[in-house]
Amino acid sequence: MRKMALRASIISAVLSSCLLAGPVFAEASKQEQQPDYASQEVVQAFIDDLVENEEFKRSELESIIGQANKIDRVLELISRPAEKRLTWKGYRKIFMTEERIQKGVKFWKDHAETLKEVEKKYGVPAHIIVAIIGVETYYGRQTGGFKVLDALSTLSFDYPPRSKFFTKELKNFLILAREQKLEASELTGSYAGAMGIPQFMPSSYRVFAVDHTGDGQANIWQQEEDAIASVANYLKENGWKEGRPIVSRAKVHGAKYQKVVSKSVRPKKTLKQVEDAGWTPVSVVPDAAKVAAMTLEGAKGTEYWLGLHNFYVITTYNRSKLYAMAVYQLARDVKSGYKTAVPKLNKTIADN
Repeated sequence: MRKMALRASIISAVLSSCLLAGPVFAEASKQEQQPDYASQEVVQAFIDDLVENEEFKRSELESIIGQANKIDRVLELISRPAEKRLTWKGYRKIFMTEERIQKGVKFWKDHAETLKEVEKKYGVPAHIIVAIIGVETYYGRQTGGFKVLDALSTLSFDYPPRSKFFTKELKNFLILAREQKLEASELTGSYAGAMGIPQFMPSSYRVFAVDHTGDGQANIWQQEEDAIASVANYLKENGWKEGRPIVSRAKVHGAKYQKVVSKSVRPKKTLKQVEDAGWTPVSVVPDAAKVAAMTLEGAKGTEYWLGLHNFYVITTYNRSKLYAMAVYQLARDVKSGYKTAVPKLNKTIADN
């Protein structure tokens, strides 16, 4: 009975998110096309794999995938994500608003006990967890209006550049729906198939989602406690180092500083190497730390930053330095707002 009730609550939350998504959901629905995926040769091979290796029934899979629609809007959005279209100046405006900061402070206050427990258990600061949820779904308000089955089927079978990746996610999604006793055709998410308050892809859900409430299911669609713990577990398992710095603003001089600028955010240079090239960190960076020298086009011109290991860990959530920087700066401002709003807890908030 608990599973049935929980399943019903998740479906209710999913339908509510569709209503909250408003025009996005409506736009997605208008562009549905019934492609008869189940009859396609490539889809039959996909079904064969699940029948042989995951013990699905063929008739069950054909019925589910037969309900999938091709969504042209998904193909449009996947081809031009904001991280590739915008400079830091434009990207920052989306996330660094006073409203988003204040709602982050409220989210923290509303879930202070859970965040305290999770921070202690996983070693990931509360303000980083809050900021990721704030960037991903505006603290659970914008979880996406596309049916996950439609989005992943469209990207698996009609988007060759990343078909392999999304076919893996579609497989994990179908297994996930079976494991959690959910209706695959009813769950909604982003245009890329990311789900719930923390926007987990199906493979991430199956590996990192946490049942913090202890009710038998990691309900990232409706329970903020599970979403908070799941984000923390994700970062910890992807290498978060407790108490370590994330990123430092830098000043540059001389003619060699551009030679160490990296396209990758993975920190590979020693601090001495970048300092010898003309980079000087504004905040304290441990001498033994590896860094990635980065440039961003901000509102007042080029900004220079040194990303450290934990900055790279944030990009495992979304492989963009713009995304990681938005998380870092939103976290910083939410933390400042929270300390002001709840001054008696100042001493309990880590300074990293």
